[in-house]
Amino acid sequence: MTDTLAAILLGILEGLTEFLPVSSTGHLILATEVLGFNQDEWEVFNIAIQPAAILAIVVLYWRTFWDVAKGLFGLEKGALSFVRNLLVAFFPAVLLGLAFGDVIQGWLGNPVLVCWSLVLGGVAILAVERWANPPAEGPGVAGVPLRTSVLIGLVQCLAMIPGVSRSGATILGAMAFGVDRKTAAEFSFFLAVPTLTGATVYQLAKHGANLTMNDAQLIGIGSIAGFVTALVVVKIFVAVVTKIGFAPFAWYRIVLGLAGLAWLTWR
Repeated sequence: MTDTLAAILLGILEGLTEFLPVSSTGHLILATEVLGFNQDEWEVFNIAIQPAAILAIVVLYWRTFWDVAKGLFGLEKGALSFVRNLLVAFFPAVLLGLAFGDVIQGWLGNPVLVCWSLVLGGVAILAVERWANPPAEGPGVAGVPLRTSVLIGLVQCLAMIPGVSRSGATILGAMAFGVDRKTAAEFSFFLAVPTLTGATVYQLAKHGANLTMNDAQLIGIGSIAGFVTALVVVKIFVAVVTKIGFAPFAWYRIVLGLAGLAWLTWR
């Protein structure tokens, strides 16, 4: 397989999984393992294409971001609460990322850990779906209480373990704390903007000097594929979870994780 085709496939996989509760990082790690790619060579690529998914959220929700930006200039309560909630939810990930970045980096090359995280995360989703009782409608991201936003940020930190899923942790954590499904999903989408941007900038600052022109071209190709895919997936995802919930994603995680463990054992 050529590097260009690999970049397209991994970009599509990133766009498909970044905002679903199935772990984009876990999928990219397993994909590089199954396809026989060198994990170290593609590690920075997998992180560098994440801004494409962020851009998809900005495009899809441009009116929300525009209204918040205008509201900040007018010191409107809703806009201030929106930004406050995202910042306090983002802060725990910054602290843990800076403190344990090297440890987390070491986890990224462990496909067995990914598989177990997929399985256990699927079980957790089924548990939250069964016992959490979120309201049918909610006040939106700006209306989430400050304490709840902090708790969502703490839960997001679990996603530093490959295979846990950042979106899954934040969405299911929000639901467990009484946030409705739609608001929980959108909170996760918006929280991805500072979280993924920060992670990408941090990694590129560490490894950017080692990137070649060919690496930059592959990142560009993968980013385009991820952006287009994410545009489609996010719209469908919100409609699906609002109607039928997260159980299908939970069973998908469990099946994929068990299949991955079997493949890693018998390959």
